[in-house]
Amino acid sequence: MLNPVGRDGRRVPEAASGRPEGRKKETDNKATISMSVFKDKVLLITGGTGSFGNAVLNRFLRTDIGEIRIFSRDEKKQDDMRHDFQARMPEVAGKIKFHIGDVRNRSTLRYAMTGVDYVFHAAALKQVPSCEFFPMEAVKTNVIGTDNTLDAAIEAGVKCVICLSTDKAAYPINAMGITKAIEEKIAVAKSRLSGDTRICCTRYGNVMCSRGSVIPLWIDQIRKGNPITLTEPGMTRFIMSLEEAVDLVLFAFEHGENGDILVQKAPACTIRTQAEAVCELFGGRKEDIKVIGIRHGEKMYETLLTREECAKAEDMGNFYRVPADNRDLNYDKYFREGDVKRATIDEFNSDNTRRLSLEETKDKIASLTYIQNELNGIPNLV
Repeated sequence: MLNPVGRDGRRVPEAASGRPEGRKKETDNKATISMSVFKDKVLLITGGTGSFGNAVLNRFLRTDIGEIRIFSRDEKKQDDMRHDFQARMPEVAGKIKFHIGDVRNRSTLRYAMTGVDYVFHAAALKQVPSCEFFPMEAVKTNVIGTDNTLDAAIEAGVKCVICLSTDKAAYPINAMGITKAIEEKIAVAKSRLSGDTRICCTRYGNVMCSRGSVIPLWIDQIRKGNPITLTEPGMTRFIMSLEEAVDLVLFAFEHGENGDILVQKAPACTIRTQAEAVCELFGGRKEDIKVIGIRHGEKMYETLLTREECAKAEDMGNFYRVPADNRDLNYDKYFREGDVKRATIDEFNSDNTRRLSLEETKDKIASLTYIQNELNGIPNLV
């Protein structure tokens, strides 16, 4: 189990916390997986035309991977992606194969899974307000779509599936988070009977400059001379780059065991700090920031590890690993063997992780390829 985290992001020492420190496994802070693992292999990415799929292609295409299959339902985005990589990486663009299909339709998945070695399951409905208004659509994609994807992967003999989840799945209060929490439960349940197919989940916070995220909106507002809008200044969010999101998935691929949930020890900042950092980078007026109020289904802070998960989490350097509970349904054992320590364990959330200052936030945002492109007048595909 983990010692509690102070607001400065530091662990409370064992003597101060009165609780033993959890297991710690020394690993590098970044995914150190040898790309030779993917030599001549076939990787399928569901929802592959999104920001994550583009980041994976940028990372993988110039390696000796055999083929990357992009599975999605949007032919326009597939066509845009095809032309983009043919222009930027013509010598390796032939490794990309496009499959039109929908995770809601199991037959399209079965066809696309033929000959696949590994799957990154990124297809999801992830906009919180949209899922609040259309919760059954979130169920169809995030829940049924995950069930279909895992069944098709197991049937096809896929070696490993990494399911991408979200901090909103921990203590969920909105339809998006609830359906992603069920996605995690499905993945863990399937892992118990998945045979040679290893199934893991990754859970992370806000990915800056991904499709639908707030920073591109703020940049557009500044350039149009409008005040930038934010929901609640004191709201905190974990932040990470697309490259860090890929690192987390690769870390799970290398170190995850069947049924595991893996999270990055991400820093956080307030929404106001993030907005002010964007203003400083793009010439916006911080004094004109407009507060519009919390949207449907939003929380003041997000959680990456619940109290219950912290009780059994393994510290792996820059990541946490939460192993699956693989006990059977022997309820008598559960009643006789309680765990009173769980009531005293702190959760890992965006209020008690390391809080970034304005300068630190600005530096992190400025390091993003998307931001560098915007500052230098280079078009961004996503």
